[in-house]
Amino acid sequence: MNRTGRTTRDRTSGGRRPAERRGSSAAPASGRRRPLAPRRRRTLQAAALLTVLAVVGWLLWLGPVLAVRDVQVDGLSALTAEEVREVARVPDGVPLLRVDVGAIEDRVAKLPGIRSAQAARGWPDRIVITVAERIPVAVVGTAGRRSLVDADGVLFDTVTGDPPREVVRLDVDEPGSADPATQAGIAAIRALPGRLRDDVEQVAVRDPEAIELTMRDGTVVRWGSAEESGTKSRVVAGLLERIGDGELEPAELIDVSAPDAVVLR
Repeated sequence: MNRTGRTTRDRTSGGRRPAERRGSSAAPASGRRRPLAPRRRRTLQAAALLTVLAVVGWLLWLGPVLAVRDVQVDGLSALTAEEVREVARVPDGVPLLRVDVGAIEDRVAKLPGIRSAQAARGWPDRIVITVAERIPVAVVGTAGRRSLVDADGVLFDTVTGDPPREVVRLDVDEPGSADPATQAGIAAIRALPGRLRDDVEQVAVRDPEAIELTMRDGTVVRWGSAEESGTKSRVVAGLLERIGDGELEPAELIDVSAPDAVVLR
């Protein structure tokens, strides 16, 4: 013991304790994970995203999961779905994203009876083709060489037998969509109600201002121009009905070229 009242042991142990406490507090706790640095976290997230995008891209562009297994055709009435599929030539088993829908539309639109065609991808495994067919309004030409004509004046198909119901024989010199006589005749035909079309034997147009209808009973209807065709159609239908009911005497000629001044002869 020295003069301060402390022994050598006390001084020794007292001098070591602060160092030991500092050393124990500075040491890292065992089993505790250090958090990832923000940059490393972003790198891992970007890598995961790229992996997902690569898998999705493979599925869409190369994978067999989202590939063509069926071709659906909508909008048909005269043609068959098989006829459209044959012309469309949609590749089977090819991923939908790699199918050229524009080329399909172009091929289908070349069918004579098709006015327009639209192709679309129907996920997950089909191509959908929607068509608008040409509807025949008139038939032109002679027996064996007759062609159907749609509302636009387009000749789109040939017929060897009888034309479809409500299709009227049109007599013009140069049938076609650019021919004024063809357009005038079609305007008159389209104005006729269905029941009256069935009674029309022929529509002859030598001049767009001189349309004539010949009925199946031989009655000639002088139509004039295509103007006011709706009114003329109603007048003719009414007159023929009254003649059929016996209210009016039969006429060989009905002139409705001026529908407000009808002439019967």
